[in-house]
Amino acid sequence: MIEAVLWDFGGVFTSSPFEAFTRYEQEKGLPEGLIRKINSINHQSNAWALFERAELDLDGFDKAFAAEAKGHGYEVPGRDIIPLLAGAFRPEMIEALRRIKTKFKTGCITNNVPSMQASGAGQPANLYKSEIMEMFDHVIESSKTGIRKPDPRIYQMMCEALGVSPAACVYLDDLGINLKPARALGMTTVKVETGPQAIAELEQATGMHLI
Repeated sequence: MIEAVLWDFGGVFTSSPFEAFTRYEQEKGLPEGLIRKINSINHQSNAWALFERAELDLDGFDKAFAAEAKGHGYEVPGRDIIPLLAGAFRPEMIEALRRIKTKFKTGCITNNVPSMQASGAGQPANLYKSEIMEMFDHVIESSKTGIRKPDPRIYQMMCEALGVSPAACVYLDDLGINLKPARALGMTTVKVETGPQAIAELEQATGMHLI
């Protein structure tokens, strides 16, 4: 029986940053998929992972990401990447959370970068819109815990905080690599590709009407 619904943030409540990555690559004449490729290599210890665990500050990330890009033969400053994270909000997903909140416990597990560093790089201040964040019973941010998805510990931490078992949770994320450990723990998982698709699967999992 489902007791809690857990959510990723970027790519779930906002459009995927991958769309912004593609636009940037087109504008700069870079190979399509370059940024995702850089981020996928050594995904637990690359510049992106270190930044999301707050093991690098903005300057450190800027240099480390640029070095990784140079290894592929391209010039890409890390500072250019941060503003690409903020996508357009999906109103239907926010409404789904509002309705879910009336019946289930809610949590947000997000891989993010230190907020002060991000804002200094020009990231929109409303990336973590207070209206949304206030609807969660508990929030776990990688930059504050020093643990990031797909480390199984971060999902277990959320279950402990909410007082539920993994089998009693639904987890939504836009990345399959982050869904795999949640599923292995026993959670029902929903891969978010579009708002309507995710809501339909969430309705099936919870038995609620969400739109």
